[in-house]
Amino acid sequence: MYEFITGPLVWISFIIFIGGSAYQLISMLILAKKDKVIYPYMSLKYSLRSIFHWIIPFASTNMRKRPIMTIVSFAFHICLLLTPIFLLAHNLLWYQSWNISWWTLPDNLADIMTIIVILACIFFLFRRIILPEVRFVTFASDYLLLLIALAPFITGFLAYHQYFPYKPTLMIHILSGEVMLIAIPFTRLSHMLFFLFTRAYMGSEFGAVRNSKDW
Repeated sequence: MYEFITGPLVWISFIIFIGGSAYQLISMLILAKKDKVIYPYMSLKYSLRSIFHWIIPFASTNMRKRPIMTIVSFAFHICLLLTPIFLLAHNLLWYQSWNISWWTLPDNLADIMTIIVILACIFFLFRRIILPEVRFVTFASDYLLLLIALAPFITGFLAYHQYFPYKPTLMIHILSGEVMLIAIPFTRLSHMLFFLFTRAYMGSEFGAVRNSKDW
Protein backbone atom coordinates (compact mmCIF):
# COMPACT_ATOMS: atom_id res chain seq x y z
CA MET A 1 0.00 0.00 0.00
CA TYR A 2 2.81 2.42 0.90
CA GLU A 3 4.54 1.81 -2.42
CA PHE A 4 1.29 2.46 -4.32
CA ILE A 5 0.52 5.68 -2.41
CA THR A 6 4.04 7.04 -2.83
CA GLY A 7 4.42 5.83 -6.42
CA PRO A 8 1.62 5.38 -8.97
CA LEU A 9 -0.96 7.33 -6.97
CA VAL A 10 1.31 10.37 -6.86
CA TRP A 11 1.55 10.32 -10.66
CA ILE A 12 -2.21 9.77 -10.98
CA SER A 13 -3.02 12.71 -8.71
CA PHE A 14 -0.62 15.06 -10.54
CA ILE A 15 -1.96 13.98 -13.94
CA ILE A 16 -5.56 14.56 -12.81
CA PHE A 17 -4.63 17.90 -11.24
CA ILE A 18 -2.75 19.19 -14.30
CA GLY A 19 -5.22 17.73 -16.81
CA GLY A 20 -8.27 18.87 -14.84
CA SER A 21 -6.85 22.37 -14.38
CA ALA A 22 -6.04 22.65 -18.08
CA TYR A 23 -9.53 21.44 -18.98
CA GLN A 24 -11.21 23.96 -16.68
CA LEU A 25 -9.11 26.87 -17.93
CA ILE A 26 -9.54 25.98 -21.60
CA SER A 27 -13.29 25.47 -21.09
CA MET A 28 -13.52 28.88 -19.44
CA LEU A 29 -11.64 30.57 -22.29
CA ILE A 30 -13.84 28.88 -24.91
CA LEU A 31 -17.01 29.81 -23.02
CA ALA A 32 -15.79 33.40 -22.67
CA LYS A 33 -15.15 33.56 -26.41
CA LYS A 34 -18.79 32.65 -27.08
CA ASP A 35 -19.89 35.65 -25.02
CA LYS A 36 -19.53 38.65 -27.33
CA VAL A 37 -18.75 41.16 -24.57
CA ILE A 38 -16.09 39.50 -22.38
CA TYR A 39 -12.99 39.75 -24.57
CA PRO A 40 -13.84 43.19 -26.00
CA TYR A 41 -14.22 44.49 -22.44
CA MET A 42 -10.85 43.18 -21.28
CA SER A 43 -8.34 45.92 -20.48
CA LEU A 44 -4.76 45.20 -19.38
CA LYS A 45 -4.58 48.44 -17.42
CA TYR A 46 -7.74 47.87 -15.39
CA SER A 47 -7.12 44.13 -15.10
CA LEU A 48 -3.74 44.70 -13.44
CA ARG A 49 -5.17 47.49 -11.29
CA SER A 50 -7.85 45.18 -9.95
CA ILE A 51 -5.54 42.18 -9.44
CA PHE A 52 -2.87 44.11 -7.54
CA HIS A 53 -5.49 45.95 -5.50
CA TRP A 54 -7.18 42.75 -4.32
CA ILE A 55 -3.93 41.04 -3.27
CA ILE A 56 -3.07 43.92 -0.93
CA PRO A 57 -4.50 43.46 2.60
CA PHE A 58 -7.11 46.04 3.63
CA ALA A 59 -7.10 47.72 0.22
CA SER A 60 -10.83 47.15 -0.31
CA THR A 61 -13.77 48.46 1.67
CA ASN A 62 -14.98 44.94 2.44
CA MET A 63 -11.57 43.99 3.86
CA ARG A 64 -11.52 47.03 6.13
CA LYS A 65 -15.01 46.22 7.41
CA ARG A 66 -13.89 42.69 8.39
CA PRO A 67 -10.32 43.09 9.73
CA ILE A 68 -10.15 39.74 11.54
CA MET A 69 -11.41 37.84 8.51
CA THR A 70 -8.93 39.72 6.31
CA ILE A 71 -5.94 38.92 8.52
CA VAL A 72 -6.90 35.25 8.89
CA SER A 73 -7.69 34.85 5.20
CA PHE A 74 -4.42 36.37 3.98
CA ALA A 75 -2.36 34.42 6.53
CA PHE A 76 -4.18 31.22 5.57
CA HIS A 77 -3.66 31.59 1.83
CA ILE A 78 -0.01 32.64 2.12
CA CYS A 79 0.85 29.71 4.40
CA LEU A 80 -1.29 27.27 2.41
CA LEU A 81 0.65 28.04 -0.78
CA LEU A 82 4.19 28.61 0.50
CA THR A 83 4.53 25.89 3.13
CA PRO A 84 4.19 22.85 0.81
CA ILE A 85 6.38 24.45 -1.87
CA PHE A 86 9.27 25.47 0.37
CA LEU A 87 9.09 22.73 3.00
CA LEU A 88 12.47 21.03 3.40
CA ALA A 89 11.04 17.49 3.35
CA HIS A 90 9.19 18.20 0.11
CA ASN A 91 12.27 19.83 -1.38
CA LEU A 92 14.30 16.71 -0.64
CA LEU A 93 11.72 14.61 -2.47
CA TRP A 94 11.97 16.86 -5.53
CA TYR A 95 15.77 16.58 -5.39
CA GLN A 96 15.69 12.78 -5.07
CA SER A 97 13.20 12.41 -7.93
CA TRP A 98 14.24 15.14 -10.36
CA ASN A 99 17.58 16.43 -9.06
CA ILE A 100 16.16 19.93 -8.60
CA SER A 101 15.98 21.99 -5.42
CA TRP A 102 15.33 25.51 -4.19
CA TRP A 103 15.33 27.59 -1.03
CA THR A 104 13.58 25.96 1.91
CA LEU A 105 11.83 27.23 5.01
CA PRO A 106 13.48 26.80 8.42
CA ASP A 107 11.76 23.97 10.27
CA ASN A 108 10.53 26.24 13.08
CA LEU A 109 8.99 28.69 10.61
CA ALA A 110 7.38 25.84 8.66
CA ASP A 111 5.86 24.61 11.93
CA ILE A 112 4.44 28.06 12.68
CA MET A 113 2.99 28.38 9.16
CA THR A 114 1.43 24.92 9.44
CA ILE A 115 -0.18 25.85 12.75
CA ILE A 116 -1.51 29.05 11.15
CA VAL A 117 -3.25 27.00 8.46
CA ILE A 118 -4.74 24.65 11.06
CA LEU A 119 -5.99 27.50 13.28
CA ALA A 120 -7.36 29.35 10.24
CA CYS A 121 -9.35 26.27 9.21
CA ILE A 122 -10.79 26.06 12.71
CA PHE A 123 -11.68 29.76 12.48
CA PHE A 124 -13.42 29.24 9.13
CA LEU A 125 -15.31 26.26 10.57
CA PHE A 126 -16.69 28.18 13.55
CA ARG A 127 -17.43 31.17 11.32
CA ARG A 128 -19.62 28.96 9.12
CA ILE A 129 -21.38 27.56 12.17
CA ILE A 130 -21.86 30.75 14.17
CA LEU A 131 -22.56 33.55 11.66
CA PRO A 132 -26.13 33.25 10.28
CA GLU A 133 -25.31 34.97 6.97
CA VAL A 134 -22.46 32.51 6.37
CA ARG A 135 -24.34 29.47 7.65
CA PHE A 136 -27.20 30.24 5.23
CA VAL A 137 -24.93 29.80 2.19
CA THR A 138 -22.97 26.86 3.63
CA PHE A 139 -23.47 23.32 2.32
CA ALA A 140 -22.08 19.96 3.44
CA SER A 141 -19.55 20.18 0.61
CA ASP A 142 -18.07 23.31 2.19
CA TYR A 143 -17.23 21.39 5.36
CA LEU A 144 -15.73 18.62 3.26
CA LEU A 145 -13.54 21.09 1.36
CA LEU A 146 -12.39 22.57 4.64
CA LEU A 147 -11.38 19.09 5.77
CA ILE A 148 -9.56 18.46 2.47
CA ALA A 149 -7.56 21.66 2.97
CA LEU A 150 -6.84 20.92 6.63
CA ALA A 151 -5.89 17.24 6.39
CA PRO A 152 -2.48 17.53 4.65
CA PHE A 153 -1.28 20.09 7.16
CA ILE A 154 -2.42 18.46 10.37
CA THR A 155 -1.21 15.01 9.25
CA GLY A 156 2.09 16.48 8.05
CA PHE A 157 2.57 18.18 11.41
CA LEU A 158 1.79 14.96 13.27
CA ALA A 159 4.08 12.92 11.01
CA TYR A 160 7.01 15.34 11.35
CA HIS A 161 6.80 15.41 15.14
CA GLN A 162 5.98 11.66 15.27
CA TYR A 163 3.19 12.01 17.82
CA PHE A 164 1.72 8.82 16.35
CA PRO A 165 3.28 5.84 14.50
CA TYR A 166 5.28 7.49 11.75
CA LYS A 167 4.62 5.38 8.67
CA PRO A 168 0.79 5.16 8.94
CA THR A 169 0.63 8.91 9.67
CA LEU A 170 2.92 9.63 6.73
CA MET A 171 0.74 7.51 4.45
CA ILE A 172 -2.37 9.43 5.52
CA HIS A 173 -0.49 12.69 4.96
CA ILE A 174 0.55 11.74 1.43
CA LEU A 175 -2.91 10.40 0.61
CA SER A 176 -4.62 13.55 1.88
CA GLY A 177 -2.27 15.68 -0.22
CA GLU A 178 -3.16 13.62 -3.28
CA VAL A 179 -6.86 14.00 -2.56
CA MET A 180 -6.42 17.77 -2.33
CA LEU A 181 -4.59 17.89 -5.67
CA ILE A 182 -7.31 15.86 -7.36
CA ALA A 183 -10.07 18.00 -5.79
CA ILE A 184 -8.68 21.39 -6.86
CA PRO A 185 -9.89 21.46 -10.49
CA PHE A 186 -13.33 20.00 -9.77
CA THR A 187 -14.47 21.78 -6.60
CA ARG A 188 -14.71 25.32 -5.26
CA LEU A 189 -10.99 25.07 -4.58
CA SER A 190 -10.67 25.89 -8.28
CA HIS A 191 -10.99 29.56 -7.35
CA MET A 192 -7.20 29.48 -7.14
CA LEU A 193 -7.18 28.81 -10.89
CA PHE A 194 -9.77 31.44 -11.79
CA PHE A 195 -8.79 34.27 -9.44
CA LEU A 196 -6.66 36.18 -11.94
CA PHE A 197 -9.25 35.88 -14.72
CA THR A 198 -12.16 36.81 -12.47
CA ARG A 199 -10.43 39.88 -11.14
CA ALA A 200 -9.23 40.84 -14.63
CA TYR A 201 -12.76 40.79 -16.00
CA MET A 202 -14.29 42.57 -13.01
CA GLY A 203 -11.57 45.21 -13.09
CA SER A 204 -12.01 45.71 -16.82
CA GLU A 205 -15.79 45.99 -16.63
CA PHE A 206 -15.78 48.42 -13.72
CA GLY A 207 -12.81 50.47 -14.90
CA ALA A 208 -13.19 50.57 -18.68
CA VAL A 209 -16.99 50.31 -18.98
CA ARG A 210 -18.52 51.70 -15.79
CA ASN A 211 -15.66 54.12 -15.08
CA SER A 212 -15.65 53.14 -11.42
CA LYS A 213 -13.64 51.09 -8.95
CA ASP A 214 -14.37 47.43 -8.24
CA TRP A 215 -13.46 47.64 -4.57
